[in-house]
Amino acid sequence: MNIPTRFKSLSIILPAYNEEANIENSVSLARKAGQEYFDDLEIIVINDGSTDSTGDILDRLALDANDLRPIHFSENYGYGKALRTGLYLASCDLVFFTDSDLQFDLAQIEYLLAWIKDYDIVAGYREHRADPWLRRVNAWGWRVLVRFVLGLSIRDIDCAFKLFRREVFEAVQLKSVGAMINTELLVRAQKEGYRIKEVPVSHYPRRAGKQTGANLRVIVKAFSELLKMQSSLQLR
Repeated sequence: MNIPTRFKSLSIILPAYNEEANIENSVSLARKAGQEYFDDLEIIVINDGSTDSTGDILDRLALDANDLRPIHFSENYGYGKALRTGLYLASCDLVFFTDSDLQFDLAQIEYLLAWIKDYDIVAGYREHRADPWLRRVNAWGWRVLVRFVLGLSIRDIDCAFKLFRREVFEAVQLKSVGAMINTELLVRAQKEGYRIKEVPVSHYPRRAGKQTGANLRVIVKAFSELLKMQSSLQLR
């Protein structure tokens, strides 16, 4: 991979909900990965109404770090709103987001950086997905449905390992508050003519904390937002 030695600036967005066992290490690894390639770095962590000590840990970490910006929600609004909030707060040239659960190797941001000069969005896809079989089946079904309903052909829509030029968020206005956020982001960006590149990344089992993506309420909300988006695109 041909990666430039240094880039100007990067915003790293980390949504977090009840990640007390992971958040400190996640912030540390994000910082290490960002400082490897960027002169300026900001880490924005959206604490989505955590009921454990995630917020307290973030506030403690922020006392000694001028690159860390914790944002605390008073209640759990959902992954989409947390991610959307972070993306629109980003102030750097490039914007990267991942989850706080340590299922990705943050050092692999280099795989995305290798392509960002030629593309507007570089989206990771999990080469070997380390999730329970039910989540993998759900992901396959969602991908097929999204391709049929919205015409989006992406290998791994919800992979939380994506890099963007910040200008994408100046043109694309996101509305999703739930798990539909990744789908909406890619569909709207594609319709605006932004170039998308997919690259394989590693994926690891969650070692601590609890996954919420397969929650029935989350799935129902995603279907609802999918239908609303289909209607909005047909009206344009």
